Amino acid sequence: MTGVKALLRAVALGALATSLWGCAVPATSQPAPPPVDGPRRPGSALDVLGALTVRGRGPMTGYSREAFGPAWLDANRNGCDERNDTLTRDLQDLTEKNCRVLTGTLLDPYTAQQIPYVYGDGTLVDVDHVVSLGNAWASGAASWPIRRRAALATDPMNLLAVDASANRQKGDGDAATWLPPNKAYRCAYVARQVAVKAKFDLSVTSAEKEAITRVLRGCPDQPLPADSGAALEVSNNITEPPETDPTPGAYADCDAARAAGAAPLRRGDPGYSASLDGDGDGSACE
Repeated sequence: MTGVKALLRAVALGALATSLWGCAVPATSQPAPPPVDGPRRPGSALDVLGALTVRGRGPMTGYSREAFGPAWLDANRNGCDERNDTLTRDLQDLTEKNCRVLTGTLLDPYTAQQIPYVYGDGTLVDVDHVVSLGNAWASGAASWPIRRRAALATDPMNLLAVDASANRQKGDGDAATWLPPNKAYRCAYVARQVAVKAKFDLSVTSAEKEAITRVLRGCPDQPLPADSGAALEVSNNITEPPETDPTPGAYADCDAARAAGAAPLRRGDPGYSASLDGDGDGSACE
């Protein structure tokens, strides 16, 4: 992945940070974008995508949310967990107390809707892992030490406050299975996925790469978002979770749950297992 890291260094030196709404969609009067194998601006999302490893999706054997460290670990050691750090960054007109965001307003990038946030109401706003933890597990993270997995789970570049319903529709999907309904944000969304996968040396499937390419054809010079500066491994003293037997009565996988007409599964439902809940939000197999 030396080529990817060189590209990322070039971006860090020369590219401006992409804002949340930084999807550069060409005007209708502009000529058609170049084909995928045409010229690419060095350091663009399309350029970096071309350097990612392409391979099939790995098995989910052994996957659990706990394998990525304690949920919302305070990785930057500022006294606040990463969920509340993200809410503080992404919400407007917020109120907070003791590192806990109590209220605020989200201009949701996934739906382009304005959404109120109220602490304790889990139906309004989620913090999404842009590259989902399940997708990360299947594209390389399964072989990592837990401190590296925890770094991915808490890297601000991989976290966004978003509409809860849209996030749960996404589940563990990659760009081949889910894109934000707000088409104006899709360029920035896939560029962020490319940036995260490049930083952590994660692979893409051929279908995923094709889907990202289709989006970036409409914005071939879309830059990567600025790297958060977070380390590739957290310094927190965490250990691998103990191996446990599968949850009694849980479905073997989401295909089995869907075939039985049981999906989506909520925490506490018969057949639910944390291993099916990729983002740990209590809703599996959306």
